[in-house]
Amino acid sequence: MSRFIISAFADEISADLNTQLDVLSEHDISYIELRGVNGKTITDYSLEEAKKIKKVLDDKGFRVSSIGSPIGKMSITDDFSPHRELFKHTLELAQLMESRYIRMFSFYIPKGESPDKYRDEVLERWHEFVKLAEGSGITLLHENEKGIYGEDAEHCLDLLKSLNCDYVKAVFDPANFVQADVQTYPHAYELLKDYIAYMHIKDAVYSDHHVEPAGYGDGRLKEILSALYNNGYEGFLSLEPHLWSFEGFDKLELEPVWNKYEGGGPKLFSVAATALKKLLDEITQD
Repeated sequence: MSRFIISAFADEISADLNTQLDVLSEHDISYIELRGVNGKTITDYSLEEAKKIKKVLDDKGFRVSSIGSPIGKMSITDDFSPHRELFKHTLELAQLMESRYIRMFSFYIPKGESPDKYRDEVLERWHEFVKLAEGSGITLLHENEKGIYGEDAEHCLDLLKSLNCDYVKAVFDPANFVQADVQTYPHAYELLKDYIAYMHIKDAVYSDHHVEPAGYGDGRLKEILSALYNNGYEGFLSLEPHLWSFEGFDKLELEPVWNKYEGGGPKLFSVAATALKKLLDEITQD
């Protein structure tokens, strides 16, 4: 039986953790994908500092759906050694936060160059991640993202098939595929459906790549979520609105594009959450 569990990148609501959790509670969301906490990236916190964050989450009845890490969000030509150490720390954070997942990427490719030129290096680095994560109980989620090796569905599939690891799965982000001019459905979905373990929920428009609430762009979220529902998907739908330029957004993407709605974090998070719930109502009632 299918089960959709809503989570969210709450740093888009506010930098302040308590505000993030209060707004999530207003929308009956009790899971959070940890990325930015009190103006700082979660992976920049020490374990001792992270224990204090965990206590706040516990006290307010929240659980962590995934660590929204920046692992793999660097140039493939940059020195890997510091990143390897950051990944080890991220594994420890995920275990501390009792998260089953870490969101990751497959490295930015130099502009104008073919990703295939760097395939061996991407796979070598990911094989290191896999080896380090062995026995941890953590699933490594690869997210498609414009500009990285896994920008399109074919390269995502190549990475996942080549690793052939039961604790490496896909985060499917429809908006990111739209922004890379990839057809989300049926093309990308059909190629990756056997690997999808987690969804990021935002939509986008092909014409200028700006972001829209779920169902209001070209990402075909209703068709994708309907297919998942009919195939018995049980897992997280993590809201990532990107409807405004929130604190820290400019550090997340090489060429950030969002829909410049007005109203600020809490109001626009409500827009995103309402759009998703409307879609889910339509899907489950069809």
